[in-house]
Amino acid sequence: MNAKALVLEEKGQLSLREIALDDRLGADDVRIAIRTVGICGSDIHYYTHGRIGPFVVEQPMVLGHEASGEVIEVGANVRHLEVGDRVCMEPGIPDPQSRASRLGIYNVDPRVTFWATPPIHGCLTPEVVHPAAFTYRLPDAVSHAEGAMVEPFAVGVQASVKAGIKPGDLCVVTGAGTIGLMVALAALASGAGQVVISDVVDEKLELAAGYPGLIPVNVSCESLRDRLSLLCGDDWGADAVFEASGSPRVYDDAIACVRPGGALVLVGMPVEPVRFDVVAAQAKEIRIETVFRYANVYDRAIALIASGKVDLKALIRETYPFDRAIEAFERAAEGRPADIKLQIELPRA
Repeated sequence: MNAKALVLEEKGQLSLREIALDDRLGADDVRIAIRTVGICGSDIHYYTHGRIGPFVVEQPMVLGHEASGEVIEVGANVRHLEVGDRVCMEPGIPDPQSRASRLGIYNVDPRVTFWATPPIHGCLTPEVVHPAAFTYRLPDAVSHAEGAMVEPFAVGVQASVKAGIKPGDLCVVTGAGTIGLMVALAALASGAGQVVISDVVDEKLELAAGYPGLIPVNVSCESLRDRLSLLCGDDWGADAVFEASGSPRVYDDAIACVRPGGALVLVGMPVEPVRFDVVAAQAKEIRIETVFRYANVYDRAIALIASGKVDLKALIRETYPFDRAIEAFERAAEGRPADIKLQIELPRA
């Protein structure tokens, strides 16, 4: 099938054109009319750099992996979804027979295929075919725009699960970008009493300050450790610290801010290998967890949004129509500080 799509032709070159896509509907699949797609940092990185680690754009690729839509056709074996259902989609599809999948950690299956990760096409096109098992019905209270935010929010939920947050916990998040804010909001929704969130960009911290329970700290002019000492005492620390900036300069602060026996959850991905003080972590028996995407939390993420405990609408800066998708990506590549999330809306058939 030929379909109009936003295509990354090569590094730095986007086209809105027809491209051949596989539209075969299997017995366990659903066909979805795409409604809203968020622009992710990985989409921009492929656009501006042509690669992320070992994943290299070597042929034209459709972008986009944060999406919501409506079911327009169901496969013969599908029972939990119907035509007309409003849905969002988990973009990573593992091998169900892999060891990782059998262990419930399908996100680290070496054979997982993920939308808009070379050579897999993404979802910035009017229709996609997707496994029903990774397609989730949206409650009436969740809009298509919010449905397209479930994917990044699921990263925050995964981080909160890894941290093992308990009611009333004090948490720290380093980095107030999209993922840092998602982690902070997921931590609050998971029971944290307060979340200190740090960055060096005032616009991001001002947005964070609009959420009750988030305490913004600009570390270019204030010590994160000093602020934490005011909250919990000089000789203690946070129950969980989430590193979400990807900056190699924050690790000493992150370790110093964890209380004895607390958790350090590594969410941000540094471009280069980093070093940190292992003995400092051992001396407090810090539990170190890592996060790569998410597994088995999509339904939880949707439930938290539907409950009203998490308001993601304030993070959506602007929505562009599909015919201005290239303009939307060009703006996203500028990296405006207040642009936490830009989205693209596709027309109804």
